[in-house]
Amino acid sequence: MPSVVKINVLTVPEEMREQLEKRFANRAGMVESSDGFEWFELLRPVDGTDRYLVYTRWRSEEDFQRWQQSQAFQAGHARAAAEAGAQGHGHGQAQGQGHGHGQGPAASGSELWSFEVVESAEPRKS
Repeated sequence: MPSVVKINVLTVPEEMREQLEKRFANRAGMVESSDGFEWFELLRPVDGTDRYLVYTRWRSEEDFQRWQQSQAFQAGHARAAAEAGAQGHGHGQAQGQGHGHGQGPAASGSELWSFEVVESAEPRKS
C-alpha cells in the first residue's frame, strides 16, 4: 500500500512568517510519535509567494485521519490559538482544514492537498 502525502498550503503575510516558523519550531514533536507518521517538513517560500507548505507523509489515509482526530492534534491547535490570543493577534483565522499551526493569526488561509506516493527514491549508498 502506498504512503499518503498531505500538504497544507498556508497563506502567510510577510509580517507573520517569523511567528509561524516559531510555532512549528515549538510544536515539541507531537506528530512524530503518531502511529503511521513517516515524515514532516515545513517549506518556506523563496520565489516571492506568500504560501508555506507543510508536508507530512503517512503510512495510510486512516493513520492521517486518526492523527487529525487525536488529542495531541487538538491540543496543539488549542495551544496555538491560546498563544495567538495572549499576543493580541486574534484576527486572520485560517480557512479550511489542515494539520499545520496556521490556525491562529499567522496564516490568512489554508488549503489541504492529498496525494498517494507512486514512486520515490533515496540516495544510493556507496
